[in-house]
Amino acid sequence: MSSSFASFDLPAGVVRHLETTGIATPFPIQAATLPDTLRGRDVLGRGRTGSGKTLAFALPLTTRLAGGRRQRNRPRGLVLAPTRELANQINAVVEPIARTLGLTTTTIFGGVNQARQVAALNTGVDIVIACPGRLEDLLNQKILTLDAVEVTVLDEADHMADLGFLPGVKRIMDRTPSKGQRMLFSATLDNGVDVLVKRYLTDPLRHSVDSADSPVAAMTHHVLALSGADDKKRVVQELASGTSKRLLFTRTKHQAKKLAKQLTSAGVPAVDLHGNLSQPARERNLAAFSSGGVKVLVATDIAARGIHVDEVELVVHVDPPAEHKAYLHRSGRTARAGSGGDVVTLMLPEQAGDVRTLTRQAKITARPTAVRPGDETLRRLVGEVAPYVAPAPAPTPVTRRAAVAGAPATSSAGSRSRGRRRGRSGGQRARAGAGGTTAARRPERRTA
Repeated sequence: MSSSFASFDLPAGVVRHLETTGIATPFPIQAATLPDTLRGRDVLGRGRTGSGKTLAFALPLTTRLAGGRRQRNRPRGLVLAPTRELANQINAVVEPIARTLGLTTTTIFGGVNQARQVAALNTGVDIVIACPGRLEDLLNQKILTLDAVEVTVLDEADHMADLGFLPGVKRIMDRTPSKGQRMLFSATLDNGVDVLVKRYLTDPLRHSVDSADSPVAAMTHHVLALSGADDKKRVVQELASGTSKRLLFTRTKHQAKKLAKQLTSAGVPAVDLHGNLSQPARERNLAAFSSGGVKVLVATDIAARGIHVDEVELVVHVDPPAEHKAYLHRSGRTARAGSGGDVVTLMLPEQAGDVRTLTRQAKITARPTAVRPGDETLRRLVGEVAPYVAPAPAPTPVTRRAAVAGAPATSSAGSRSRGRRRGRSGGQRARAGAGGTTAARRPERRTA
């Protein structure tokens, strides 16, 4: 296995870019696939989220397109992703590498006005990173064509299948040249992903790094048995109070929103991530968590496959998930990129049987430990406690500026619409959207 990106057939500028950003040693999925993908072979890569798949396809995608001629409305590279957040995060990896080679990129997804996307395509871009719904909309409007695509990447194909996107993915793939290079990355090959492999990949080389059904070795799992709901509320607050990034999972959007508000009111600034927010609100709040401006993110299951944030040291299953795949996807938000992490499942007495089944299917050997608020077990998991942040006073026309000055990013579609009905100025609405507890991640929808 290669110990340096310099040993691969990569442009010198790309290697320098990797070195300046502190990326020197390839992860296993990168070392396994790069010799083949750089030669133009179709590749099926299997590996868990966080194993380095984005860079594994970003490098051959950009390298193989370098030096080509850019055309209006005819991209030469295409990456399909299941969610808007993932599309943005893929672009954050691909775009700087592409720039070193004189290439341009753009993202295409729903939930925002298509004008910017259309303008970028009209100007001419080399690589499009898209969610299936909006891309099909633009194809049907004849705003772009895929007949010049040389390299196509399907990322997290299993998640696209889970969200029901496979029919659209097939229609999109049918519009790309069959002679082009195709790379498919997926944690599993169920739910029809195997059909994509058979239909669109030509004699693919298969590389598998880490089974999707096996836990990460650097991840430590804990099951904490609680006596009742009151103890659970206090334990959740305690687990959220550390100085490192921590991600809390609930089963419903309502619970996520409610818990984030409760934590913030208790002096632990938190934002939530679920499917009821505008795209700007989702991006603002995810950015707040990614940058470390807010240390606590409360999310629903739908967010488990779209959050790619480094340095998350603790994942808490506030509500145990319904099945073991969800447990593994949630837990995979920590112990990323070679780092370690802790995963905590909170268990009420009536959940003991379900949690036993869940951990057995997920191949987790953690034994339940009875805890109460303030126990040494919790103190070890929390580590250094963040300084108490006094909750901001309820916003009013007089105190709004002061109330939001130091608060985490928040907003909701409802509060914005109410602000408009009351005749707020644009500046007032912007300030209102800066304080509170809201964040989200929503699958791409087929709305223009």
